[in-house]
Amino acid sequence: MSAGDEARLIGLARGGDYAAFGRLVDMHQAAVRAFLRRVTGNYADADDLAQEAFARTWDVLNRFDGTSSLRTFICGVAFQYWRRARRSQSRREARETAYADLSETQTEESPERAGQRLALRKAMDELPEDQRAALALCLGQEFTHAEAAEILSLPLGTVKSHVTRGRARLQAALGVAEKSDE
Repeated sequence: MSAGDEARLIGLARGGDYAAFGRLVDMHQAAVRAFLRRVTGNYADADDLAQEAFARTWDVLNRFDGTSSLRTFICGVAFQYWRRARRSQSRREARETAYADLSETQTEESPERAGQRLALRKAMDELPEDQRAALALCLGQEFTHAEAAEILSLPLGTVKSHVTRGRARLQAALGVAEKSDE
């Protein structure tokens, strides 16, 4: 879909057209859900947060000024919902139980691969939340540093530092040597 088509749908949605907003959701839901899944580590929580973020986006669509992409705007809304959910103890307990259930439900995955995935998830959980979100956006979702800075409401340099430091912490936690640029 072209930028002009998206702008037309945004205009219609701002006027109360649910079908137009539905098309916008269809266009961006995969990116938002994938981002939230990487950040939360739990598909159910990520899908719940994405639904809340899209509902909130409907309410605040008039605040979207077009200086960024709509995808960036929606991911910013989603990030704020994730932060609120992160503070909730019940969500934390649900996530921890989901990790244990995950290894039991994925039988076709090799034990080595499952162990690596769970080790990565554990290492991600140990990162500060801003660092984790920056890594999930830039490395997991291939957002630019500038887009991530806008989503996270952080300075560009801070996002770059979070990505660099977070990657180094993950590599150290996983016992992976850094690649040299030589």
